[in-house]
Amino acid sequence: MISVGKKLQGNFKLKIAYEGVQREVTFSDLLTRRTIVSVYMKNNTGSCDKQNDSLAAHAAEFAAAGYNLVALSRDTCGSHLRYAAKKHIAYTLASDPDDLFAKATDSIVEKSMYGRTFFGPARAAYVLDRDGTVLAVAEKVDTSDHAAQLRALIAGL
Repeated sequence: MISVGKKLQGNFKLKIAYEGVQREVTFSDLLTRRTIVSVYMKNNTGSCDKQNDSLAAHAAEFAAAGYNLVALSRDTCGSHLRYAAKKHIAYTLASDPDDLFAKATDSIVEKSMYGRTFFGPARAAYVLDRDGTVLAVAEKVDTSDHAAQLRALIAGL
């Protein structure tokens, strides 16, 4: 996993859903100010819903503190648009089916589900500066109170 102080190479393209619109962007274009990127697995699943519910409830607080908020999963932008409407999400949802962000952060990990082993992105959160420098990393997300976890992480910056 990428470490604090390293610079993320953000020259890859992602599709994003924001304010009811989907578009393609270069990841580094999302870094208009300090940015929190929260990686989750899939829309409409128990722990991922808790993770996003926590973020949605505190999104305005992070914005007021000067942070962009991006939640990223393998889901399509169409799925993200429906999910954002259902969950009242006012921050950016990024679609990364090719795990480009996970590759850039060296956070592809082995997982196991129902006896099947596979590789996928780690559920983690990253605080990035405008130039892509990693300021902080939460290697294990507290899905039930992710916002408090992120507040504590950025308080130390």
